[in-house]
Amino acid sequence: MKHTFKMLAMLALCINYTTAWAQETPKEEDFFKIMKVKVPEGPVLEVGGLVTLPNGDLGISTRRGDVFVVENPTSNRPYFRKFASGLHEILGLAYKEGAFYVAQRGELTKLIDKNMDGKADVYETIYAWPLSGHYHEYSFGPKIAPDGTFFVTANVAFGDREWWRAESRVPMRGWSMNITEDGQMKPWAAGLRSPAGLNVIDGQLWYTENQGDWVGSGGIWKVNEGDFLGHPASLAWTKRSDSPLKLSSEYFYSKIDERRTNDDKGNPIKPENRVNENFKTLFEMKKEFPDLRLPSVWLPYGILGISSSEPVKIPENTFGPFAGQLLVGDQGMSIISRVFLEKVKGEEQGAAFLFRSGFRSGVLRMAWAQDGSLFVGETNRGWGSAGDANEGLERLVYNNKVPFEMKAVRAMPDGFEIEFTSAVDLKSAQDLASYSVESFIYKYQPVYGSPPVNTETLKIKGVKISADGLKARIVVDNLRQYYIHTIKVDGIRARETYYSVIHPVAYYTLNNIPTGSKLAANELSTRNSANDPVANVTPAPKKPVGKTASADKGKVAPVKKAVESKVATKAPTYAEVKGLLANNTCMACHNPTKRQIGPSFTEIAKRKYSNEKIVQLIHNPKPENWPGYSTEMPPMPQVSKADGLKIAAYINSLR
Repeated sequence: MKHTFKMLAMLALCINYTTAWAQETPKEEDFFKIMKVKVPEGPVLEVGGLVTLPNGDLGISTRRGDVFVVENPTSNRPYFRKFASGLHEILGLAYKEGAFYVAQRGELTKLIDKNMDGKADVYETIYAWPLSGHYHEYSFGPKIAPDGTFFVTANVAFGDREWWRAESRVPMRGWSMNITEDGQMKPWAAGLRSPAGLNVIDGQLWYTENQGDWVGSGGIWKVNEGDFLGHPASLAWTKRSDSPLKLSSEYFYSKIDERRTNDDKGNPIKPENRVNENFKTLFEMKKEFPDLRLPSVWLPYGILGISSSEPVKIPENTFGPFAGQLLVGDQGMSIISRVFLEKVKGEEQGAAFLFRSGFRSGVLRMAWAQDGSLFVGETNRGWGSAGDANEGLERLVYNNKVPFEMKAVRAMPDGFEIEFTSAVDLKSAQDLASYSVESFIYKYQPVYGSPPVNTETLKIKGVKISADGLKARIVVDNLRQYYIHTIKVDGIRARETYYSVIHPVAYYTLNNIPTGSKLAANELSTRNSANDPVANVTPAPKKPVGKTASADKGKVAPVKKAVESKVATKAPTYAEVKGLLANNTCMACHNPTKRQIGPSFTEIAKRKYSNEKIVQLIHNPKPENWPGYSTEMPPMPQVSKADGLKIAAYINSLR
């Protein structure tokens, strides 16, 4: 009996140990919870601006022209008080010395509550800028500079006949402006297209840009006075006496083709992506335009967003190991990305990671609450977004448990150093099969966006793990300056729990390759289980009992063959193509049954395109076929024909 009891006890321990070892890796929502803020019946928020006041109250501006003050915003019963109304599409909000400042479509306005009754009774124009009347001439901000002045950014318009081409029809469209309290405006920087996300972080102006003409993908840019950020429309105003930038439109277009062509009837032809062309990149054109500033970090389109919005810095003692890094919202995909920055040879660069998805509408604005949670203001009007709602206000709350993640990625002279939030399992971390690295870049062209180009898989020569298990330094062949390097750590496991990394992909923008010592070959682990013939042998199927090999030889199973043929022609299920849809960024804009940024797959199926036609439209979309969608689909020639046909077969199965 004693022996039996001991055996059962040991068996129970083994089962418990195995279960714990094999339990599912936690997800992002297990650490950062999205909580809806209770909003009273009546207000439609469509949040355009958020700011936390010194007393902990929350200020909200809306696209509908209202300003609210929310008392006790983190409680179960927040109180909403309307502070101002009747303004024109407020897409930013700041607070200074007892007054709110808002960027309306055509002016910077100061809102003052003189009689202290909780409502604005003075609406004071600080500075007004011209409008052409085009619907796309949004204005964003303000953000307060260290000297107390304000930064505002102004969206470009789009053409009428050439609806795809951004224009600066009136002064300061496509510019950032610096405005003083007494109404003096200084043009600050040009080359902006749709600068919805600006912020002053540690005294420095930053902004995020959205993919479009001349913008291959979204990203985050540092902005100094006199910078040219890449979009040429605003160069129309560099001849002004107060312009800090002297690059002219004429000189710009003498160096790069804007592709203004007409058909035989004189109608303008929309430029489309050309496969196998000799293209230009941003970094190549910087040789011609020295004032051109490259993005510090690219945010790959359809992966880390399609409409980048506000960046905020994570405060100390907030969000655990990520304090000091940046969070960047995305309006279209309803996500937040995380950005680690470092300075190499005097320039900022770094890595971007997915941080949190699943918000109910487009993430446009963020503000830190006094309790360390993050307010997230949302809207999808005019642009469309993932999620079930058209607007909203939510909070992201951290539970103070450390997720197993890549904390940072740093450039090294011979590769990258990956820092983890907790120690890694040594066996998995010393296996080269646990890592992969690929590099690519985008075109600099007048076409809407760009596919990834010059994509190359890079060889990993070895890895060295730090003594504490927190860092993995990988040696990589053929690092490419200015390129985006996709670093995957799918095979890495945590030492204590054997969990996988929650977000195993980093996108590092390598503006500069550091100098310094390289690792010697004898310091590296070069073990690669992918090349291990023993580990990768698939066992041969066992012969059925009672039959010999000779008895089976030459026999054919016609029924089985018929089944196999039937399976081969059967359309794949959603589960079977989900990986393809994710890898090719289809899920960024499309949902199987719901309209998002683009039409649902079910709606596409109703068009009765052939599989081959769907592949053609993936490679060269026709936005005119879907006039009810404001965000046009970019060309996706990087999707292979084989993948495209599988995706098309799935779509057509939904008819």
